[in-house]
Amino acid sequence: MPPRQSNKKLLLIGASRGLGLALAEVYLKRGWSVVATERDARTSGLRLLAQAHAGRLVIETVDIAHPDQVAALRQRLASERFDMLFVNAGVTTPHHESAAEVSTDEFARVMVTNALSPIRAIEALRDLVVDEGTIGVMSSGRGSVANNEDGKEDVYRASKAALNMFMRSFAARHADDSRTLVLMAPGWVRTDMGGPEARLSIAQSIPNLADTMDAQAGKPGLQYLDYLGRRVPW
Repeated sequence: MPPRQSNKKLLLIGASRGLGLALAEVYLKRGWSVVATERDARTSGLRLLAQAHAGRLVIETVDIAHPDQVAALRQRLASERFDMLFVNAGVTTPHHESAAEVSTDEFARVMVTNALSPIRAIEALRDLVVDEGTIGVMSSGRGSVANNEDGKEDVYRASKAALNMFMRSFAARHADDSRTLVLMAPGWVRTDMGGPEARLSIAQSIPNLADTMDAQAGKPGLQYLDYLGRRVPW
């Protein structure tokens, strides 16, 4: 059956593969129009998705680690309004080094990609979201300070905890904003980053994650939730 049509629009930052690409597909199947970004067309699966959903997926190129590129994207989309902005970004150290082992350059790369760049993108693009819309960002259960009981992947954990803190600050600065704010933990998913031993398939995670975000629509304020809608402790 063809997807049901909707007048809703999603701006999805970081959708070339993995969880981001799957999220684009879920919303397209739900009838949304999607503007999705990639950094490099050579490693992106968006074009096949665009062919399958003719006219409802627009592909933009941006590297959110470069504020000038984000500003240029904002200018290109100035006349658009979106029901949801979702920022998907995630890298980890290749060998899961501890903070004592990781190089300074690698630490900076993870922090800039996972924490600094997403919040900068949200600050730059937030006014493209309608007043009752949703702003979401891909966090991780690993970003929970309370749940860190094994001490593993501490650089990745620290980057997601920093992202969570940035979003707490964003929410505090915009306390009167009517938009829904969500930090989403997708679970341990079998992707290039999650690895083949991960507990969840993309199909088990991402449709449920989208259901959770849709269920929060219209509820102002910030929530930190997993893909099944359960609250994650800070």
